[in-house]
Amino acid sequence: MTEKSFDGAPATLPLMLKAALPALPVVGGLPGIKHQSGATPDLTLVRSGVQTDAAHLERYNEVCGFGRSQVLPATYPHMAAFGLHMALMTDTAFPFAPMGLVHLRNRITQHRPITVGEPLDVRVRAADLRPHPKGRLVDLLTDVSVGEQVVWSEVTTLFSRGKGGAPEESPAPLEGVEAPSGVVHWKLGGDLGRRYGAVSGDRNPIHLYPLTAKAFGFPRNIAHGMWTKAHSLAALSNRLPDAFVVDVEFRKPILLPATVVFGSEAAGSDITFGVVGARKPSTHLVGRVAPLS
Repeated sequence: MTEKSFDGAPATLPLMLKAALPALPVVGGLPGIKHQSGATPDLTLVRSGVQTDAAHLERYNEVCGFGRSQVLPATYPHMAAFGLHMALMTDTAFPFAPMGLVHLRNRITQHRPITVGEPLDVRVRAADLRPHPKGRLVDLLTDVSVGEQVVWSEVTTLFSRGKGGAPEESPAPLEGVEAPSGVVHWKLGGDLGRRYGAVSGDRNPIHLYPLTAKAFGFPRNIAHGMWTKAHSLAALSNRLPDAFVVDVEFRKPILLPATVVFGSEAAGSDITFGVVGARKPSTHLVGRVAPLS
């Protein structure tokens, strides 16, 4: 396994531009731009000693709905990993061109709370290229350590649409799970994608403006899935244990602006939650929190 280290966070705007090149006619087929297929890259990307910027954390908390705390929100280490994700996906050894990939599922494991001042070591790699009935799936695996201890990990499951798909070898984590009914309404502005993009670095055009989203087949810009997951955990923050696993599945994009409904229900020690449309009963997200034993 080849390991590549970064002294700082990779700049995401140049990587976004690089991600768009394979989608361009002619240019996308050139050497150095065209992506290989058939395997995940033998590559691990690493950042060491990542310190939390207090001002950035404050902006993140404001956008996502978290209160101030001495520990990081469970979704916040994703911020430290996102630039590495982009660097990995824009490497031509990655099996899919980034534009057009769908963030289908996300699993975060918080082994213990992470305090704001702890330096983080972040490692990212790709794994488990596998079939899906409508294409293929691949996982981005992220581990965050403090010293020698892994304190946080994430599985980002990406879907690439294509022909010749086959059933998944094992059931999806949330197969058959439906969003609980709820009464909490979230009114989401048309600028939500730009606000979250500014703090996360994820300035994918599908999230920014109606015009840029239409270029990729969406009638309007859409909310980031990781914002929806973060805002859901913010709504559950007083019910979360110190150590837990939270799975979500992104089922339908939220077209902005929008009003959606959040609901949750407990079953034993697990909490199931979901986000559905306020006007139409379409499910945007389902999730489940389970404590670590």
